[in-house]
Amino acid sequence: MNENLTRPTDESAEDFLAAVQHPVRRADGLALAEMMGRVTEQPAVMWGPTMVGFGSYRYTTGSGRRGEYFVVGFSPRKSSLTVYGATYAPESDALLEQLGKHRRGAGCLYVNKLADVDTAILEQLVAYNYRYILGNLAS
Repeated sequence: MNENLTRPTDESAEDFLAAVQHPVRRADGLALAEMMGRVTEQPAVMWGPTMVGFGSYRYTTGSGRRGEYFVVGFSPRKSSLTVYGATYAPESDALLEQLGKHRRGAGCLYVNKLADVDTAILEQLVAYNYRYILGNLAS
């Protein structure tokens, strides 16, 4: 059975974010970390070398594969901020229409910068999806 390569590490999320070279991406990452930590009441944990996650849950796929993943999180990538875990709750589609400039991928959002979106809506997306994932997708 394949093992999930994205796992929590002992690296410091704060150090990782402080070292992001692009100043807007660094500031946005720090703001996202503060907001996600406040909403989830969980500490920021590095998952792999570039993803900052909050909370964790265990899952089992239809094929029987088991794993663990962060509930919500993000990565301050060069091209955009990638926000994970903010699209699963039934409320997500209506909120995404109000979010502002973003692209949607499979299970994630791509945001060029936080100034492009309504951060109150983003916070609602994080809150709804955090609760939804823990209540519905965790095994």
